[in-house]
Amino acid sequence: MIRKTMNIENLEGLQSRTAALLVQVAGKFASTIWIEQGSKRVNAKSIMGVLSLRLKRGDEFHIVARGDDEKQAIAALTR
Repeated sequence: MIRKTMNIENLEGLQSRTAALLVQVAGKFASTIWIEQGSKRVNAKSIMGVLSLRLKRGDEFHIVARGDDEKQAIAALTR
């Protein structure tokens, strides 16, 4: 399992277009991928889950991946 801490830098936060791109990239990997913020944990392959976090500028969150291609998934999602 790999965990990477990230921050939202976009002025508008994680809006639908950016969230859709994140979900699309996450969907390319076999690994299980989550996004965690505080006590919330959502499936990074679910647009509704990602949007439910309502991440805004300055928010810190974690991307967590577990599986055979976890390193590649984290690398792709954190670019």
